[in-house]
Amino acid sequence: MTTRTASARYEGLGQTGKGYVSTQSGVLSDQPYDFNTRFGETPGTNPEELAAAAHAACFTMALSFALAQAGYKDGKLKTDAAVTITRDGSAFTITKSALTLTAKLEGISEADFLRIAADAKANCPISKLFNTEITLDAHLEA
Repeated sequence: MTTRTASARYEGLGQTGKGYVSTQSGVLSDQPYDFNTRFGETPGTNPEELAAAAHAACFTMALSFALAQAGYKDGKLKTDAAVTITRDGSAFTITKSALTLTAKLEGISEADFLRIAADAKANCPISKLFNTEITLDAHLEA
């Protein structure tokens, strides 16, 4: 079993507060976030952006391993993830994670590609974490 950690702190309250997020590896160290980076256009990170990055990375790695296990030897995979947060009464809910995949693989049929990609989408650990609609738009390049 592997456990990874992250931490967040928030100084001040509500829309005027300022948050800081850090990860165990130190890749993020006191990275600032606040109301405006989350719901406005101010540059900076936010939980949904981090969730999108985690989902894109997890799915892409799961697909890479699934393709290798199926006997494919080489290729390129690029996944974009768009996580949507919507108001749910007085709270907010993540309602969707849309994955867009572009792949370049030799010797794979469209049907096999789509089947393996769908399985990776359903079984990557971050997909299992989300309790929301997860879509996948997959493209195999010639």
